[in-house]
Amino acid sequence: MNVPETFFSVQEELFLFLISCIAGAFIGIFYDFFRALRLIINHNTFFVVIEDVLFLGCYAVFLSAFASVMARGELRFYFIIGNAIGFVIYFFTLGSLIIRSLKKLFNFIFTPFKSLYVIFFNKAKAKFGKKCFGNIHLKSLPSADMGFFLSRSP
Repeated sequence: MNVPETFFSVQEELFLFLISCIAGAFIGIFYDFFRALRLIINHNTFFVVIEDVLFLGCYAVFLSAFASVMARGELRFYFIIGNAIGFVIYFFTLGSLIIRSLKKLFNFIFTPFKSLYVIFFNKAKAKFGKKCFGNIHLKSLPSADMGFFLSRSP
């Protein structure tokens, strides 16, 4: 009778931990898609919460798939620790560089649109006056100082 192994060796556990750290960096890349979306489109707190819940749901699916494929369906706590370590290292190193680069890129792309928006707003306010715009000032609009998307950081 052939009995399957019911435990992992130390080498297998170390390998799984290292793979989970690398997977954590890929989870960070996936999270950067949400951060980039927040750079492009202003989000209020409600939509940020919805996106974070969606991200955590995707992470839960990933974690169960990882455990099923890599660890014979056994979920170990060090998978979560490894994912967190990989995510944090990516987030504060390469992830911050990527987000800074995306901010500069989006500023470069959207600056002409910002200028057109400011011109349109000034002309519309001059034409329609306080009937339509009331006490709205250009500085209170999201595009007034840093672009359409930079009034809230991710």
